[in-house]
Amino acid sequence: MVRVVRFHKLGGPEVLRIEDVDVPAPGLGEVQIRVKALGLNRAEALIRAGGYIETPTLPSGLGLEAAGIVETLGEGVESFAPGDAVSVVPPPSMVRWPAYGELANFPARLVVKHPPSLGFEAAAAVWMPYLTAYGALVDIAGLRRDDFVVITAASSSVGLAAIEIANRVGATAIAVTRTSGKKQALTDFGAAHVIASAEEDLEARLAEIPGAAGVRVVFDAVGGPAFEPLTAAMSRGGILIEYGGLSPEPTPFPLFAVLSKSLTLRGYLVHEIISDPARLAAAKAFILEGLADGSLRPMIARIFPFEEIVDAHRFLESNEQFGKIVVTV
Repeated sequence: MVRVVRFHKLGGPEVLRIEDVDVPAPGLGEVQIRVKALGLNRAEALIRAGGYIETPTLPSGLGLEAAGIVETLGEGVESFAPGDAVSVVPPPSMVRWPAYGELANFPARLVVKHPPSLGFEAAAAVWMPYLTAYGALVDIAGLRRDDFVVITAASSSVGLAAIEIANRVGATAIAVTRTSGKKQALTDFGAAHVIASAEEDLEARLAEIPGAAGVRVVFDAVGGPAFEPLTAAMSRGGILIEYGGLSPEPTPFPLFAVLSKSLTLRGYLVHEIISDPARLAAAKAFILEGLADGSLRPMIARIFPFEEIVDAHRFLESNEQFGKIVVTV
């Protein structure tokens, strides 16, 4: 038996329990990993609370990102060997393939031999943020040199990954954060401009940015009233990619801006990249190259031990973090 995290009812972080269970052997096409580190995601707080796109069957495991050592191979897997250091691309279902545990099974196609220079903590912080940002900015929006891109929720792990990817392709990253408390950290991380949306006029500040004849790409996790100033600042033919919904307020449809500037407003989930082998291969190549040349560097906000998973989830929901929360196992 090994330790895993499960929840028997929906609720806050306190419903998470560490329990001893038997983890089955890996199935056909699966790899079993001895987990060394976990990367935490907002999706895990949502499924625990009953607000995620996937409905858990209780008691349920959870978790989307892990890094560790290959323990056992399922039938048909030939590309790995026991002892390989690997990390995991988020699976389509965390109920079917939960990551929070000392042992975990994953589809072999989603297991990656990461660069040797990455420790397990950093490797557990790679795939969700960088795949999410790459899929939106490069795969869908075709972000290119000299583009201006607005990145909201910029201090999240996905927001920081988006800043790095924008810089890697030569675009100008405009980071939007709620207050000025993280302004300097975002500037130091590589954002060309930082706007504190709760303290400044977002539309006016975007209009003041030198050289920006309008923003072609917006990468938004928030929604809500900010849709109006964001679209007002966009250039003709621009695209706004929505991947979240953090605002509790209604999101207006900015009809006049969309019509007058032929804007595209597009919903996006990282699963559309992960489920397409060709798109996933291109994304992995881009990310692995960036990790190897140092242009992509996972930012870890804080590391918790496995025994403090409840505290880690409380910190996840505090919105105080700058980067990824990691749990060591």
